[in-house]
Amino acid sequence: MDWAYWYGKPVSTAKFKQVLSDFKVVEDIGFSPSGEGEHIFLLIEKTQLNTAYVAEQLAAFTGLPLRNISYAGRKDKFSISTQWFGVHCPGKKSFAWDEFDLKGVVIKSVSRHDKKLKTGALKRNAFTIVLRDVSDISAVQQRLDNIATGGVPNYFGSQRFGEVRYLDEAGQQCTKFGGNLTLAENLYNGKGIKNRNKRSVAISALRSWLFNTYISEKIRQETFATVTSGDVCILSGSNSFFTADKADASIQQRLVDRDIVLSAPMWGAGELAANDDAAVFEQTLAAHYPEITNCLVDLGLKQERRAIHLWPENLVHRVIDTQHIEVSFGLPKGCFATSILREVVQFTTNDATDHCAVNQLPE
Repeated sequence: MDWAYWYGKPVSTAKFKQVLSDFKVVEDIGFSPSGEGEHIFLLIEKTQLNTAYVAEQLAAFTGLPLRNISYAGRKDKFSISTQWFGVHCPGKKSFAWDEFDLKGVVIKSVSRHDKKLKTGALKRNAFTIVLRDVSDISAVQQRLDNIATGGVPNYFGSQRFGEVRYLDEAGQQCTKFGGNLTLAENLYNGKGIKNRNKRSVAISALRSWLFNTYISEKIRQETFATVTSGDVCILSGSNSFFTADKADASIQQRLVDRDIVLSAPMWGAGELAANDDAAVFEQTLAAHYPEITNCLVDLGLKQERRAIHLWPENLVHRVIDTQHIEVSFGLPKGCFATSILREVVQFTTNDATDHCAVNQLPE
């Protein structure tokens, strides 16, 4: 799974997550609670706690079933994370939240809303990340400047596959594969997965792997930032898309201006939205992995599209000293901080990419 780099393999090395404050993330749900209703929204800052555990403790404190506790997205345990939890209280029951005593949790605000907080009800996540023992600060700064202008491939992060990247004693980058892809192999080999959560993880890993393969191949073929005939273009900031009838200068300029972004298939049943040259590319690559595509169809998934290009919002960096740098940026929901970091540095510890999930997946 050596996905292609947009700017070439990074030359600088660094360490990540040496201390909890090296990784901070703040959720933005994109709206303000209404102030009334039978749903209580809690904005919680948690430190070294996983999301599911906090939800369990909220259920125990309120005496409500765990199903009454919700959250917009899961956040990493080894971090300082500020995120939203929802508590469904039929009858508008109140609680003394100042008495909720859980080490590592600070309740920042309490408000009511008339609708449930649903998983995925996020607009963006804001990250503040510290890279330590950076071998070449100037190279990192140059990469960050390039990314601010040119974005990065919108890869699914390595943690979705249970994958960890690290440098061995000889300085060579190595990959250690985890259990998610092993579970995925069970799916397309016809072995059932009884645990619902593990099954969901396996399906996500399988579909995401194929999507990443599309991005990587487009980079290798030098079509990652070029419209080809029949490409499916997503309107920036929306879920709407259209198929480019021809690759002319006007549509290419819209891509350069970030008015549109190219997409690749999230595989499932149904016809590809692409046609002409783009459809040939997508069908040809899919034909190399029939066991995966057939499995995803058999699982009942439908053809969808996902943007292949990602631009971080408000990307800034601050040099702390000659070996440490702080990086801040925002990402839309469903995107991964590791998509940014993998283009910046190679990590010298094997835990660097194991903790950056932003949404949806178990910690």
